[in-house]
Amino acid sequence: MDIEIRKLTPDLAEDYVHFFDITPHSEIPDSDDCKCYCVWWCNEDQDVNNIDNLSSKEKRRNYAIQKIREKKIQGYLAYHDGKVVGWCNTNTKADCLKCYCWRRLMRDVPTEELATGIRVKSIFCFLVAREFRRKGITKLLLERVCQDAVDDGFDFIEAYPLKEYMNEAKDYMGPAGLFKKYGFTIIEVLFLKLQAMAYGTDKVYIENLCPMKNWSGLSGLPGLEKTAAETMWD
Repeated sequence: MDIEIRKLTPDLAEDYVHFFDITPHSEIPDSDDCKCYCVWWCNEDQDVNNIDNLSSKEKRRNYAIQKIREKKIQGYLAYHDGKVVGWCNTNTKADCLKCYCWRRLMRDVPTEELATGIRVKSIFCFLVAREFRRKGITKLLLERVCQDAVDDGFDFIEAYPLKEYMNEAKDYMGPAGLFKKYGFTIIEVLFLKLQAMAYGTDKVYIENLCPMKNWSGLSGLPGLEKTAAETMWD
């Protein structure tokens, strides 16, 4: 299957919102809640107590276009035959600590490393068109995120999958097994059935990453597992 991964740019905003227009990603496909347009994960200051401007799918759609043009919603689109069939929301962790979903769901994710100047790329969300699922598109998106993070000088890549599979709608942060396969290691187990996983962008074994071992915010965290896994580039 011919799949092309493109970085989201302002000129692709209409492709992006059309993908969300037609792609169910909820247990109730026809519900208004199905159309999130991935506006909750972005480098924007969003007040969790005042989100009336995002209360309908039309408002979220317009907001998404605006924030893509401002480069505040970031990520990658997967194309097949000129149409979007997949999406990954990924952004600079330090820039997203005030967005709605971080404030609501991620307050227990460690952030101490940011004060030391360590650069972290966060992977927040995946969505693949139903007829294209289980065809390796999530893997291709993840590979592109990781490769660009290396090229852009990030020190770590973080993901926040559920510890155990629930269903396709709720596992929007990606499958834990896929992250483990590509060298991510668990750094924190969170009470919201989430786990923070990190990948060091040096092309060596995770177990031997000096930045990860020396980062003071990592030692002693509950649920820490040091997993020796080959990187995707070896």
